[in-house]
Amino acid sequence: MLHILVLFSFLLVSSAHAGVVDFCVADLSAPQGPAGYSCKPPAEVTADDFVYSGLSVPGNYSSLFNAAINIAFVDQFPGLNGLGLAMARADVNPGGVIPMHHHPGASETILIAKGTITAGLISSDNTVYLKTLNEGDIMVFPQGLLHFQVNTGKTQALFWVSFSSSNPGLQILSNALFSNNLPSEYIEKTTFIDDDEVKRLKALLGGSG
Repeated sequence: MLHILVLFSFLLVSSAHAGVVDFCVADLSAPQGPAGYSCKPPAEVTADDFVYSGLSVPGNYSSLFNAAINIAFVDQFPGLNGLGLAMARADVNPGGVIPMHHHPGASETILIAKGTITAGLISSDNTVYLKTLNEGDIMVFPQGLLHFQVNTGKTQALFWVSFSSSNPGLQILSNALFSNNLPSEYIEKTTFIDDDEVKRLKALLGGSG
């Protein structure tokens, strides 16, 4: 009986090892499933699939947030597929903000490269963790928790962002409430914000209803 168990264990280990691949560069022409993209055939993979230069420049500037975000998720950088990581770049002018948001699919780490950023996160029991960060400081934001960053310095800030998923997802709280067609009366009842302010925010963020 023992030798059968040993043989069975060996077969399991061998099968698991046989199923391991070095990488799975995303085939962006195929649909994305819950586990990510399917793999590009290895014969079609090149060195360029493992290199991305898009973060050498700031992203598109938002006058509303007074900041620019540039991302390197799997859709921009196919070599990340299946590796459980992604990156981004944030350029934030004085007084600018990365508004309250969360990533349903990943934890986030930021590294301050330049300037001063005040960052905060809110736990599920509504405890606030707030810290002013300077060049070289690192802060982590656990998966799914609301968090934000504000440039509280006098000069432009730059920070680098890493995620624990190649597709971390993003939901900005203000957009979730005011950028869609959820009727104003329900927003007012569930947030205790008055009608005039709800309509002002919907107009600002492109919502209706």
